[in-house]
Amino acid sequence: MSETLRVACVQMTSSDSLAQNLTVASHRIRQATACKSQLVVLPENFAWVGKDISLFTADSSSVIKHFLGECAKQYQVWIVADSVLWKSSEHEKPFNRSLVINPQGEICCYYDKIHLFETVLTHEFWKKSDDCQVGKKPSIFHLNDDWHVGLSICYDLRFPRLYNFYTAQGCNILTVPSAFTLETGQAHWEVLLRARAIENQCYVLAAAQVGNHGDARRTYGYSMIIDPWGKVLAIQEEGEGVIHAELSLHFISDVHKKLPKVKHGEKKNERTL
Repeated sequence: MSETLRVACVQMTSSDSLAQNLTVASHRIRQATACKSQLVVLPENFAWVGKDISLFTADSSSVIKHFLGECAKQYQVWIVADSVLWKSSEHEKPFNRSLVINPQGEICCYYDKIHLFETVLTHEFWKKSDDCQVGKKPSIFHLNDDWHVGLSICYDLRFPRLYNFYTAQGCNILTVPSAFTLETGQAHWEVLLRARAIENQCYVLAAAQVGNHGDARRTYGYSMIIDPWGKVLAIQEEGEGVIHAELSLHFISDVHKKLPKVKHGEKKNERTL
């Protein structure tokens, strides 16, 4: 049994320079694995943030895939990397895709964002469905026999049914790579993350963008790792950096004994999305 798991979340201020973003990501992955992290989560849009989505090409996706594979092999680490704008011959618009890379450098799983951000804020308007294709299904990957991870991206955080589904399927880790705006982040980010951790009795790994970006967006930051009781184990408030925590199966078991919510949900057959 893998009783414990060392994890890390990376916080970045990504730009429209693919090369620069990959250089920063490489440094942060190396920093994370120097602290013996076995799983590293990168923020949403880690590789590219820009106004003109047409500048992100199929060649860009290939460069990112190669980069992630080399990093995973070099540092012998699992990487959850979001997001790659993934173009398909079947759809005019790309998917906002999160890739999972194993220590052999292989893409072993992916998730296409189901809930696309749309909001009218004080100084911002966003409608991501204009640029991206809607994802169709949840996605789970298994680090080993003990650690099971449910994938999500940013705006998904506001839709608890997705995470309830993951819990019903046996997940004990939820990943939430994000680029929350400053206004929505200040109001909702922490409370939503802690709610997802508490209600699903899972660890939540939330890697975030922070600061000013090339698409006129200002993101909130505050990357967090949260335990199944809702305690924030690690936080990067402002600026770029890496946070770490050690996850424990024993602690999850203790939480389930104290408050057997997951078992009660199973009795009600909460197993469909």
